[in-house]
Amino acid sequence: MIEAAMIWNEPNNKSHWDPELDPDWSRFARMAVLSADAIASENPALTKVLGGISPIDPGFITRMKEYGVLDHVDAVAVHGFPLDWNLWQIQEWPQKIGEIATVTNLPIWVSEVGVSTFGAEEIQVWGLKRTAELLLGNAPRIQWYSLYDLPREWEATTRHREAEGSSYYRHFHMGLLRQDGTPKPALEEFLRYTPAMGLVQWFHFEDPRLDDAVAWMKRLGVTNMRTGLSWADSFRPNALDWFDRQMEALADFDVTVTFCFTPEHRGMMPHHTSPPLVPEEFAEFCATMVRRYAPVMTSASRPTQRASAA
Repeated sequence: MIEAAMIWNEPNNKSHWDPELDPDWSRFARMAVLSADAIASENPALTKVLGGISPIDPGFITRMKEYGVLDHVDAVAVHGFPLDWNLWQIQEWPQKIGEIATVTNLPIWVSEVGVSTFGAEEIQVWGLKRTAELLLGNAPRIQWYSLYDLPREWEATTRHREAEGSSYYRHFHMGLLRQDGTPKPALEEFLRYTPAMGLVQWFHFEDPRLDDAVAWMKRLGVTNMRTGLSWADSFRPNALDWFDRQMEALADFDVTVTFCFTPEHRGMMPHHTSPPLVPEEFAEFCATMVRRYAPVMTSASRPTQRASAA
């Protein structure tokens, strides 16, 4: 079942939202409010989460508060990778959550945290153990990124790709499983923390790993996971068939669905990080996905997961 709808992914990260087109994040804030309200209009019980921020910046949350966004969501989320990308040490996790807690009373989810095996697989084992020690019990949701390594023949979703040097290549080594599906040493460590710790796994359009991923998550005792439904992908041929297959496969988990990625032809610029030309269109995408995959359940009528799209 879908337990939460997340509005965008890392909106304060230029790899996911273009600050040159929206330098004060006012466009994002308006889109977020419209989307939160659209989600609530379809299913008031669904938890609405402001997309996980990276970097963890209380100033950004304060800005969203000033724009009124926090009045329309039920939780805020943070992402942290202190052993790979962030300029702070892993033991600062409680401090980082505390910084956000000083500017909002909303629950704070850690919806993406991970350690790469870029340098050595043993680093991931230690990092997972230390992360669990620091975070379990201190956040309502902790979701490890990720189950699979990103295949090397695919591209990481980032702005400058190879020009980022080793920062870019770390994206391909974040999984508990290697690209070929074989386990890394950290997989056994992860077993110690489920079901309290969930997983993040982004599925590309018609991703061939979907069924294997579901089998692995069940084997690991995972009960909550986070994935995405892409607004950009919704314009591909047979998009709803793929969305249906993905969401049906994940029906046994408590799923946080992240809505994000602007279609090139509907952005101020032709890029997935662009603010949309018409923010109401993204809000309608969110509403349509909630209506299809998280409809309100009533005693008189219990719709199936594959409800028809209106």
